Amino acid sequence: MNTTRHEEFREYVAARGPALLRHAMQLTSDRAEAEDLLQAALAKTYLAWDRINDRAAVDGYVRRAMVNTQISWWRRRKLEIYPTDELPDQPIDDHTRRSELHDALSRALDRLPPRQRLAVMLRYYEDMPEAEIAEVLGVSVGTVKSTVSRAMAKLRDDTGLGSDFPEIPPQRP
Repeated sequence: MNTTRHEEFREYVAARGPALLRHAMQLTSDRAEAEDLLQAALAKTYLAWDRINDRAAVDGYVRRAMVNTQISWWRRRKLEIYPTDELPDQPIDDHTRRSELHDALSRALDRLPPRQRLAVMLRYYEDMPEAEIAEVLGVSVGTVKSTVSRAMAKLRDDTGLGSDFPEIPPQRP
């Protein structure tokens, strides 16, 4: 791979790394495993970089590589687990709370108007800069800022989130 392509790949990883890591987190539910998964997928992508003609399809290529790698790891791990009559000495971490919070947040986002929901998803889930969101939505940067600000205010004041998690006090900036 020549220096130009190497630099192109480095810039891609710097720009899209956080969004790809979030996708890996959804696949693994563990930060360390997600980082390993992303690194493995990016290594495969680096080797195939010269063969990827459509640079707009790189995200799809990396995500597919993550899914394939995760399935492969899951199958390999499945063979290493054997049933036993003995219970483990350590309790197993319960991720129920995290799932409940994720579900509550999804319901709160669903209650937002479509434009506000889209702006929040692009800003915080896809980690897109405001200028890029403005281009995607066909509005000004100021409109993106005010839309995201109003959406976040609605989420802070959402009584549905409070009823799902009454012990979490609302936080004001």
